[in-house]
Amino acid sequence: MNDKGTERYYDMENRIKDDRITLDYGSGGLKTSELIESILLPAFDNAALSQLGDGAILNGSDKLVFSTDSFVVSPWKFPGGDIGKLSVCGTVNDLCMAGGIPKYLSLSFILEEGFSFSDFKSIVSSIAEEAREAGVSIVTGDTKVVDSGKGDGIYINTAGIGFQKASLPGKSAIHPGDAVLVSGTIGCHGAAVMMARSGLLREDSPLVSDCQPLHKISAAAIEAAGMTAEATDPSASIRILRDPTRGGVATTLNEFTEQMPFSVELDETALPVDPAVEAACDMLGLDPLYCACEGRMLAVCAPEAAEAVLDAIKKVPGGENAARIGAVTEDMPGKVLLKTPIGGRRILAKLTGMQLPRIC
Repeated sequence: MNDKGTERYYDMENRIKDDRITLDYGSGGLKTSELIESILLPAFDNAALSQLGDGAILNGSDKLVFSTDSFVVSPWKFPGGDIGKLSVCGTVNDLCMAGGIPKYLSLSFILEEGFSFSDFKSIVSSIAEEAREAGVSIVTGDTKVVDSGKGDGIYINTAGIGFQKASLPGKSAIHPGDAVLVSGTIGCHGAAVMMARSGLLREDSPLVSDCQPLHKISAAAIEAAGMTAEATDPSASIRILRDPTRGGVATTLNEFTEQMPFSVELDETALPVDPAVEAACDMLGLDPLYCACEGRMLAVCAPEAAEAVLDAIKKVPGGENAARIGAVTEDMPGKVLLKTPIGGRRILAKLTGMQLPRIC
């Protein structure tokens, strides 16, 4: 660890003053970063982990992409999906964001004593349906049951393996002038879960989670950009892909710009936001830019490739509302900026606190 890294490490250690983990540390924002960088990275330091991508690239005769995720969403069933669908999409999408073709999943349940058999069967059916849709096989797993009152119903863990389709250079390859794309409307999942949790969602509401697998959308983008699985090319048309889950679009883009010599400027008028999401966020006091997405892809790509990639995404079901939402600039290095309709700009910081706990 270099001097600057050591300094950051001890600074974060000092900030974690209480010997207690709070919900803030699961938000996907600033507190999550502190936990990762002050405890996990120093303990498990290696080249694959230090990239902090959605999945890790494992070298071999064929490059493998590997990822794992756990799901604790409350309520377990929400408009547009449930914890079963989410557990497949979450891991499949992480593999896709690493340039992979998802192939195999492990599946583990932690069930609370007293959980309904009919609900469990419904969740398993949802998992099976989504796995077929994503073209993956459930090949291993485990089930544990804990005492009543110790498990909040059901938790699921999935791990996934796929083969690398494209080698993405990552945020170090991002240049001023690059385009920022999103594959659809933002914030739908976080807004839908929070409205369902609050009991404010009407049965006829159009608000549903965006939860869906991204294997077809990411494949279309990679093909349109002419990417391959060969050695990483710093000039590759697509610099980085990421699904903006916890912390939403704003926090994910902050992860791109942190300690980098560039900024990202978003155009507020270009952001695709469903009216139902806007209404829900107004009611709950939330910002769609910080609401989780579970079926959306962010892409930073070379400006000359942007239109081809965007057109390809729009032709895939689920990508019809894809949009070019901003660009990489040099104005305020390390920051994410939002240009407002009246021409002003404001800084979008990384999410702090627990705006949306238990949404995935």
